[in-house]
Amino acid sequence: MAVSVHDVAAAILEREHPLDTFKLQKLVYYCQAWHLVWEAQLLFPEAIQAWAGGPVVPELYATHRGQYSVDGWPQGDSSKLSESQRETVAIVVAAYGKLSGRQLSHLTHGEAPWLKARGDLGPGERGSRAIDLEDMQDYYSGLDQSQDATPVEELTAVGGE
Repeated sequence: MAVSVHDVAAAILEREHPLDTFKLQKLVYYCQAWHLVWEAQLLFPEAIQAWAGGPVVPELYATHRGQYSVDGWPQGDSSKLSESQRETVAIVVAAYGKLSGRQLSHLTHGEAPWLKARGDLGPGERGSRAIDLEDMQDYYSGLDQSQDATPVEELTAVGGE
């Protein structure tokens, strides 16, 4: 059974809700990134774009556009996720869920996959380039193996919140 980004959003919102849509987008991004690292496969097939505010999945945005926060995701079905997919979501939400959407945005703005996809676009400049999945897997694999990487639980001061 194919899993969509909507199914992943539903699984995230079952663990933590309500969520502002900005934070939901970043958690979805990190779920995709870490699933690529841990399972060497996509969590969902929809593209993630490097928008000015950080990674965004346009299909999710089209659904929540105009809403500041969401409490559930009826467009998705979390029961479609396999055990390993559910585990990825659980670990990501436990680790990154302590950060605000703004903090998560600041975090992504310092990471290579988003920076590379943004290219020469200036701060705040609109863009819709896809974040390369190979870049995500390479970058986060490096973090996973780095002795010098800052643990997520120590990132709470990021973004001044």
